[in-house]
Amino acid sequence: MKKLILSTILAATTAVSAAAQDASKLVTVVTSPDAQTQLMSMVLTFQAAQQGADAHILLCGPAGDLALQDAPESATAGQPPRDMSPQGLMQMIRDKTDATVEVCAIYLPGRGDDQSVLLDGIGVAKPDEMAATLMAADTRVLSF
Repeated sequence: MKKLILSTILAATTAVSAAAQDASKLVTVVTSPDAQTQLMSMVLTFQAAQQGADAHILLCGPAGDLALQDAPESATAGQPPRDMSPQGLMQMIRDKTDATVEVCAIYLPGRGDDQSVLLDGIGVAKPDEMAATLMAADTRVLSF
């Protein structure tokens, strides 16, 4: 009986591990106000997208500012070592990999703004759809 239970546990663990390795979707949730953290989140997302992941970037709280047409300098200033800005790399990811970029549903109402302040091609996440994406078996989530 113990061998059967151990075999079942081993099989389940192997299946979960294999499913995690086969994840083809990546959701990067960025909330940090720190420009270097924001940039690193974009670097890792870009690398994953280049390796075949279907990337989705969700910007919440202070990181939502990356999506603004009139973004603060922290979003647009180049960072070492390659003088790339978080916003610039985010736009490159969107353009070169067809990644989806959205702000959290409460970001714009919290600012008292509407979607017109966002860069072209950036949308507002729908909570039900985002929750389904986050919970999907083939999704990995990075949070910064």
